[in-house]
Amino acid sequence: MTTMAPNTGETPRALVVRAEEVEHVPLPHGGGFGLLADAAATGGALGANRLTLGTGADGAGPHLHTRSSELFHVLDGTVEFLLGGTRTTVGAGGLVVVPPRMPHAFGAVRGSTAELLVVLTPGVDRFGYFRALGRAGRGAEGLAGLAGLAGLAAEQERYDVHFLDVPEWRRAPEAG
Repeated sequence: MTTMAPNTGETPRALVVRAEEVEHVPLPHGGGFGLLADAAATGGALGANRLTLGTGADGAGPHLHTRSSELFHVLDGTVEFLLGGTRTTVGAGGLVVVPPRMPHAFGAVRGSTAELLVVLTPGVDRFGYFRALGRAGRGAEGLAGLAGLAGLAAEQERYDVHFLDVPEWRRAPEAG
């Protein structure tokens, strides 16, 4: 992986991440993260990942980001988003941009898998968060060793992921 030069007057360098360099973090619903670029690798410009969701799986429960906008490009399948208090469904080829401080949640619609390109800008180093989500799904100890996502609550500021209690988002797990 070639990283970008920070904004220090150095000659700019492009970030190149080849497929074989992408770290894969499995999730319990059969999906997972492909970690593409963290903020440190982009001079803070952005963070990017590819997220695959299993059938009907939640991608993220209600939360917001205070410092960054989040872009979702639906590459495959259909995704249900909660944006503020409004639900909307977006299919393959669609795009959603969530501004800072807007509560949001998302998941694959029932009966569908989904694949998304997710970009956070300006970037926040969040690969540790995604790895912790993978460990939480496998019941591992450590950052996410507490009951599921509860172990990440202490890390909300660090990762700029501020969890919200929005009972109407609660979705029953997909059967199967």
